[in-house]
This record gives sequence, C-alpha cells and structure tokens, in this order.
Amino acid sequence: MTGWVQVAGLGPGDDALVTAQVHAALDQATDIIGYIPYVARVTARPGLVLHPSDNRVELDRAHHALDLAGQGRRVVIVSSGDPGVFAMASALFEALETHSGPHPDIQILPGITAMLAASAKVGAPLGHDFCAINLSDNLKPFALIEKRLRHAAQGDFAMGFYNPRSKSRPEGFARVLQILREECAPERIIIFARSVSTPQETIRVVPLADATPEMADMRTVVLVGNSQTRRVGDWVYTPRFAAAP
Repeated sequence: MTGWVQVAGLGPGDDALVTAQVHAALDQATDIIGYIPYVARVTARPGLVLHPSDNRVELDRAHHALDLAGQGRRVVIVSSGDPGVFAMASALFEALETHSGPHPDIQILPGITAMLAASAKVGAPLGHDFCAINLSDNLKPFALIEKRLRHAAQGDFAMGFYNPRSKSRPEGFARVLQILREECAPERIIIFARSVSTPQETIRVVPLADATPEMADMRTVVLVGNSQTRRVGDWVYTPRFAAAP
C-alpha cells in the first residue's frame, strides 16, 4: 500500500508559530526527514524514525521520502519557515519527475517564513509590492542574483533576502549592498533580523548608508524597504499606495 508524504513548514523558530495542521502531521508520521537542525526540532517518540541529513542533499531527501511512502510509510519532510519558499517542496516535485514508482499522496503544509515573522516584528515593511531573493549562489550563478536584485531595486520593490552571507562567500553580500547603493537613496531603510522568534533574536534597523556586510549572516533575514518605506514611532511600514511613475 502506498503511504503519503507531507512537506511541513516548522516556522521561523518559535514552536508557538508552528501551525496545528503541521502538529497533526507530525503526530501521524512514521518517519521524519530533513536537514539536521530541523529534524532536531521534532520530539522523538516510539514508532517514529528520524532521518536527519546534512545540507545540500535535498534531492536525496526527496527520493528517500518517496521510497519510504512506496513502502506504506507516513513521511513528513520538515523545512524551516514555509516549505515552498527556498525549501523542500520544490525538491520533492523535482524528484517526483524521475520517480519510477507510483505517486504517493502528497500535501504541502504551509508555515510562517522568517521574512514574514521579521516583518511583523518591526511593523509592516512589506505592506506593498515586494519580492524575495535567495542570495546563495549554490544553485544559481551570482550574475543572475545581481540581475534580479538590480531589476527589483529599479522597480522600487520592497525586498526580503534569504541566506545573505556565509563564511564561504562573505564577499557576496558586500556586492549586494554596493548594488543597492547604486540604485537606491542612502536613507533607504534596511532591517537585519537574526534568529527571529527565538531567544537569540536580534533586530537592527538602519539606513542603507550605515549598512555593513558584517550585520548579516546565514541566520539573518534582511528586509529592504521601498522608496516610500518610513518610520512612525518605533515601527517601520510601507504605505499601501504608490504614486504614478
């Protein structure tokens, strides 16, 4: 009998932000598959097999999940945030294209992203049109990141950046800030939200002119306002209207 696969978003870090739908899936699962720190967030219990794996093996995890479901197992693949945002949902469907067995029942269970959790902490900086850009060049060339970033800035989008600066590629985020300075005014608001919703949370709100690469790491989501984003008291928000160009 074919089992099922559900891809669940565990939210940004606070267990209170995990949805009831995801909790129900975890309670029913026979197997949990995911990146090591995400699997560690799932409580072990009798009858539940945990399958933690290292980073950059997303397709292997997806194929493993499909194979287990083919054996009748109830599999939950865990991601942080939302599984459809730079996470495992896309990898599962990519694996499904070459899967030789029957297709199991698949469900994608949404979660709260770090970008949205960070936005809520400071107000409403994503209150108008916005885009999300993954700054990692593991799966795409940095030239494409630069192109998309420049077009987003020229289009006056608010932006959310994931994976801004790793130890192996610290120079990439410096280039991102350089492009922003070429396309945006120096007073453009930037928010650095690290480990949002966890006890280690730190949030800094600075103008673009004061932003430095060292303000970000791989646990930071960076939000950039559009040209109309402003502060009111302790809050940052982007108005819901936009003037004609």
